[in-house]
Amino acid sequence: MAAYETVDLEVRDGVARLTLNRPDAANGVNLPLARDLMDAVLAIAADPAARVVLLTGAGARFCGGGDLKGFAGRDDLPSHLREILGPFHVAIAQLVRGDAPVVAAVQGSAAGAGIGLVGASDLVVAAESAKFVMAYTGVGLTPDGSSSWFLPRLIGLRRALELTFTNRVLSAAEAREWGLITTVVPDDDLTREAEALAAKLAAGPPQALAAAKRLLHASLESTLESHLAREAEAISAASGSAEGAEGIASFVEKRAPVFNRD
Repeated sequence: MAAYETVDLEVRDGVARLTLNRPDAANGVNLPLARDLMDAVLAIAADPAARVVLLTGAGARFCGGGDLKGFAGRDDLPSHLREILGPFHVAIAQLVRGDAPVVAAVQGSAAGAGIGLVGASDLVVAAESAKFVMAYTGVGLTPDGSSSWFLPRLIGLRRALELTFTNRVLSAAEAREWGLITTVVPDDDLTREAEALAAKLAAGPPQALAAAKRLLHASLESTLESHLAREAEAISAASGSAEGAEGIASFVEKRAPVFNRD
């Protein structure tokens, strides 16, 4: 794997651990981070050893959003933001469309673009002290990084409007209750719990998990009939795969399945 300036990437035991690494800037998104994140996510997609992505942030916060201090005073800010959002949005789209399930581990806070990264993740484990806030309109800006796409789908339009207009801060417990995140754990257990979840997924059937991920995302924009056809094709293909054969055999034989890439 290539070395990056603002993110760390390590693939081990089927898990691609992707860490935003600008802790002194709350892992704020600037142009180098956007480019590094895109390159790292594309590298993960090309690596057959990466079955699961574990997305984390170095330091006290998961991601504080855009790097506002770096934006201040720029005469070219509109074009600069477009330059940042090009690679950042590619990274978001690849996390969502890629085969590997994405587990996010959130500590401290997820704000602005950090909400987009939370939305783009498939499962989200948060420390009980974590906070979630949109923050955009509070500084005269509008949502980006997929946050305005995911929020209505995850928590409903009315709540998405409330968070966006008022910049209300959600606690981890509220975020779990609303459906923004998956689970809340004690602060000291965050890393262990997120790694255990990622390891569990990495031991699962990668092709079936990828196909299930695609089905669930496609359901949001499909008619019932077209989606039923997708389901039929997907399960038929899975039943003829080595994963399907192993899964059924292990069930019948009352043993744990062992899934490998075909």
